[in-house]
Amino acid sequence: MNYQFPNRPRRLRDHPVLNPMMTELRLSDNDLVLPLFVTEEREEIVAIPSMPEQFRWPVERLVEKIIEWRSLGLRAFALFPHLDASKKNEEGKEILNPDSLVYRAARRIKEEADDIALIGDLALDPYTSHGHDGILSDDGRVDNDLTVEALCKASTLAAESGFDLLAPSDMMDGRILKIRETLESAGFTQTGIISYSAKFASSYYGPFRDAIGSQGRAPIDKSGYQLNPANFREAARELHLDALEGADMLMVKPAEPYLDVIRHARERFHLPVAAYQVSGEYSRLWAAHQEGWLDLDKCMLESLLSIKRAGADLIFTYFAERAIALI
Repeated sequence: MNYQFPNRPRRLRDHPVLNPMMTELRLSDNDLVLPLFVTEEREEIVAIPSMPEQFRWPVERLVEKIIEWRSLGLRAFALFPHLDASKKNEEGKEILNPDSLVYRAARRIKEEADDIALIGDLALDPYTSHGHDGILSDDGRVDNDLTVEALCKASTLAAESGFDLLAPSDMMDGRILKIRETLESAGFTQTGIISYSAKFASSYYGPFRDAIGSQGRAPIDKSGYQLNPANFREAARELHLDALEGADMLMVKPAEPYLDVIRHARERFHLPVAAYQVSGEYSRLWAAHQEGWLDLDKCMLESLLSIKRAGADLIFTYFAERAIALI
């Protein structure tokens, strides 16, 4: 049959030269942030079983590796500490130790590679014996204001250590304003804040909690401060508040399950938007690949493209090294 269709979108898709020329967006090395786990082990790199090809890095080995990653085109890194249990307590006081692991790591990294962007996580969960992101009150709930006070003190230590951006990931009320005021008062006017503004109480965080050693004996219920996965309007309110309080960048976490929230942040605010492709998103693709069900690289790139298409300017992803070899 010889149909006469005026609209044939396949004309461009079916042409081997024109098809790639019509690509609407592309991933680049400037889109990616590599999250890293630093450990107090002195020499051994420790594999994380629930996160294939991810490791806990001793400080000196991490410095060497960051220099290697920099040569490949990765320029932004987010640090998360894995502390010995002996350094954890109910209040997470180790976060206020100027010689704590993550501060020492930041100083060493910046000594050897000052032309990278280093992002410091601001939260108490790596430091508390109970694994929550804050200081608990007598009734077992996280005390918002005491936690904010601790985070403000930690923010100056992190800025002094060389972090370019601080990333409060705790979801306490009002903490962006208070951290910004603390940094300004201490003279750290150039230290930016990338706020975990819409961080959901997700089931996708399990491998990360294994990686930093905050899992505990039983699953931790953080629904008292992280967002209900069903609540879009509440997420929009949190984004709005953090923008008002002085965040330099807004974060949505996890990424792919919340593309609608990323799109809202992109359309509503005149701030850069970051999205965190979390450990569970990473590990589920790996698990399906290991079973022979999915092509890891193709699914990885499709997932990252969907996050960027939704509106993310930066993507925190454990796939960063793998992706940069393919884009």
